[in-house]
Amino acid sequence: MWRYILKRLLMLIPVLLAVAFVIYAIMNVAEGDPVYSVAGADATEEQLAALREEMGLNGSLIERYFRYIGNLLKGDLGVSYVSKQDVMKIYLQRLPNTLKLASMTMIFATLIALPLGIIAAVNQNSWIDTLSMVLALIGLSMPNFWLGLLLIILFALKLGWFPSGGNEGFKSIILPAFTVGAGLAALLTRTTRSSMLDVIRQDYLRTARAKGVPEKTIIRKHALRNALIPIITIFGVQFSNVLGGSVLAETVFAWPGVGRLVVDAIDQRDIPTVTGALVMTTMLVTVVNLLIDIVYAFVDPRIKAKYSK
Repeated sequence: MWRYILKRLLMLIPVLLAVAFVIYAIMNVAEGDPVYSVAGADATEEQLAALREEMGLNGSLIERYFRYIGNLLKGDLGVSYVSKQDVMKIYLQRLPNTLKLASMTMIFATLIALPLGIIAAVNQNSWIDTLSMVLALIGLSMPNFWLGLLLIILFALKLGWFPSGGNEGFKSIILPAFTVGAGLAALLTRTTRSSMLDVIRQDYLRTARAKGVPEKTIIRKHALRNALIPIITIFGVQFSNVLGGSVLAETVFAWPGVGRLVVDAIDQRDIPTVTGALVMTTMLVTVVNLLIDIVYAFVDPRIKAKYSK
């Protein structure tokens, strides 16, 4: 087991370095030399050189990248061009809001998808199965930003049940979590149904029924447990996507998370903030994927057997 975890940890290092380099290179090459926008049009060459030295932009791209990684290991992501604040501090201020939104989204999607997918599989080809798949198709087809606007119009403007944006308490997270989680719940429902259908046809479940084991016990303790691996896969991938891709929902609902931070920084051409936020989010998503791999090791007996030799 520990060999498997150590192998996954070692694989993270080149992945993180490569992704960080791609992000750093794109942000620095695409935007050109930012000292001109910071120094102004009247700056002399001496002033530009001094400012470039102060901002850590002297040297080749490779040299600047390794200097950036060295500073990153010390917890230094640079200073924002706009607010003049430490980028790491800004990111850590926004990160809890993104984690809160992602967690609520996953809880909402799981509470809907698991029961609905199991019920649909157990009642295959019934009206319950058909209705659940129609709802899942609607959830997959509906764009997040459009759903978010509809929810704001209905529940915030018309009914006044929830605030239309911001972070003013628990009610503020309901609409953005529902917006992001609708498509995820639909995908998890379809995955759960498909995985359960593969499992409930197996011979060992027929044997359990023949021995008189209650149907609820068969579904809960035997079928669901053996159907969990593809469900965990989708759950992990989608949780990573929610962490890194809830930009639209955070923008529509003015949610003060990392996604909105990146959008605002792009509008203001704040390269250190954009680069730092993207690199840190990439690291966070990679760690989440590592945790999902570790969960595999405890759920899938094949992994235990392979690495216990």
